[in-house]
Amino acid sequence: MATVPLAHHFRTPAQQHHAALLGMWMFLITEVLLFGAVFLGYVVYRANPALHGGFVAASEHLGQSVFGFEHVPFLGAFNTVILLGSSFTMALAVRAAQVGNQSSLVRNLGLTMILGTIFLGIKAYEYHHDWDIGLIPGFKFDKAAWAGTGVDARHVELFFVFYFVLTGLHAIHMFIGMGLLGVLWVRSRMGRFGREYYTPIELAGLYWHFVDVVWIFLYPLLYLIRH
Repeated sequence: MATVPLAHHFRTPAQQHHAALLGMWMFLITEVLLFGAVFLGYVVYRANPALHGGFVAASEHLGQSVFGFEHVPFLGAFNTVILLGSSFTMALAVRAAQVGNQSSLVRNLGLTMILGTIFLGIKAYEYHHDWDIGLIPGFKFDKAAWAGTGVDARHVELFFVFYFVLTGLHAIHMFIGMGLLGVLWVRSRMGRFGREYYTPIELAGLYWHFVDVVWIFLYPLLYLIRH
């Protein structure tokens, strides 16, 4: 049976639980500010008429010529489905903890980590593909490939700066989330969580859902908007 580790500065477990939730929401607000600043920079540059053509041309290269698909953001779409599935299994894990279903908690935390691993694996493959075709700004960017296309290669490179900063930040948050879930999975197998104490599971769920929501914004902004 899970017991509540009540800190000395809280009077009741309920007070401690609400304080933890408030702290997590405050942390997520700072994360919104972090991603929001980069999102804003991307939108401002993309709305600039002088840069717009380069950004559109660069966006059309994301996910194309992979697995035989042309001009279709296949990898981004597949990863979106994967992350939505991971949010579902994470929600099931939180619910399982709340009702004291130990086996379901362990299973759904494991499924969430598996889906997260698939997402990161696909993202790594996509990065490798970008490296092969010369789309890495500052390291391996093939400006000659854009000659004769009617767009400025510097504008295309700027798009990929935003692309790798945004998706890189997201991937870092995914790695952090995977580490947290791994610890919680081990502790869940030890019976540390149940109806009386599930706060860490709920906090991890909020964090994981936030990371998924960020990708929901990233996907259309980077892959789908072509005008």
